[in-house]
Amino acid sequence: MKYRIEHDSMGDVQVPADRYWGAQTERSRGNFPIGVGLETMPREITHAFGLLKKAAAMANFELVSDRMTRKKFTYLGMACDEVAAGKLDDHFPLVVWQTGSGTQSNMNANEVIANRGNELAGEKLLHPNDDVNMSQSSNDTFPTAMHIAAVLGIEQKLLPALTSLIEAFRKLAADHEGIVKCGRTHLQDATPIRFSQEISGWSESLATDREMIQAALPMLRRLALGGTAVGTGLNAPQGFAERVAEKVSQLAGTKFETAPNKFHALSSKDEFVFAHGALKALAADLMKIANDIRWLASGPRNGLAEITIPANEPGSSIMPGKVNPTQCEAVTMVAVQVIANDTAVGLAASQGNFELNVFMPVAAYNFLQSVRLLADSMASFEERCVSGIRADETKMRQNLTQSLMLVTALNPYIGYERAAETAKKAYRENISLKEACVALGYLSAERFDEVFHPEEMC
Repeated sequence: MKYRIEHDSMGDVQVPADRYWGAQTERSRGNFPIGVGLETMPREITHAFGLLKKAAAMANFELVSDRMTRKKFTYLGMACDEVAAGKLDDHFPLVVWQTGSGTQSNMNANEVIANRGNELAGEKLLHPNDDVNMSQSSNDTFPTAMHIAAVLGIEQKLLPALTSLIEAFRKLAADHEGIVKCGRTHLQDATPIRFSQEISGWSESLATDREMIQAALPMLRRLALGGTAVGTGLNAPQGFAERVAEKVSQLAGTKFETAPNKFHALSSKDEFVFAHGALKALAADLMKIANDIRWLASGPRNGLAEITIPANEPGSSIMPGKVNPTQCEAVTMVAVQVIANDTAVGLAASQGNFELNVFMPVAAYNFLQSVRLLADSMASFEERCVSGIRADETKMRQNLTQSLMLVTALNPYIGYERAAETAKKAYRENISLKEACVALGYLSAERFDEVFHPEEMC
């Protein structure tokens, strides 16, 4: 491999000749060989750095054009566009497990943008610190990248997948309107319910989760950029914080604003905890819904078997013909991971001292993984399971007619205790509720038929 020599404040460093990163990135590669190749800094963070660095250059060009000249701004901006578009991902090798401020990843961005900009300019025009990092600090850029990545991930990936799944369940409910089935509480038979009502519970849970996620977005739109090292805004020109938030909004295509208190923005990650709590709520509901579906599809002969789900692949290497609810299992595993990630995000937010949280990379890593996994799993779940769910009306009717909890309809006519005695007799003797009620002398056969209408109980 060919190398070139790069220099930083600690001296010279050999860097692979075909990579745009510089000395500080290379030092980090050597100092943090943890999870290499598996746990690289999320690409959402890398791309967010491209956006925020260009936004900072735009603001600096307008506020301090004697330092951020038009020529510098032009080539710096071109390099930033390539970073934001993911064209230079191979030049961002650093792992999550580095300094807790994300300093090395900030410098990785500074070095790549400077070296690529210089290549485009055909001269050594840009300096990583003096130009690309102008009016900034790692302490305000990394939390800004976190917020940009979180908002874009939620808006562009998570919410569209969630909304599509909600609509899929609403369509499923409409397609199965009028079908009455046995309700269940405590995994025991309960009073009847329409299948469409059961499905509406699923869609409304997801719609509520969507509201909670949307409620978290305004706080994630507040950017730390402009606080620099400790929140005072040292070395940033007057008005930079407000101006750069406007530029980020323009580039990202969604609204951001400057954080009203930069001391809070640098030292606290409470917005991430709040927002991830909504993601955890979504994970919990997805766990419940996926479990309901695989229970209802259990069988096919010795389970509930009230619905059928798509058969996507063979389910066993030894049992021929077996088909398993694999999409449900994938969703529930994702839910477990997201719920676990919530612990990591919460613990990370509780750490750090004085003016800076120093657990930002791990918080970002877990948060963005949750967004990605939830979005991907919901899209797969909708396409490969939910869209193919069909009710087995015969089985639903059979289970409903065998349910002893239909006796609840008799409460107004024979009272709770007599109705309970009727249900116990029917169960004990394996006879129908009608036979038990008539045998006990509580209602005549004719009167039973007059008052007993399960389909009206829901």
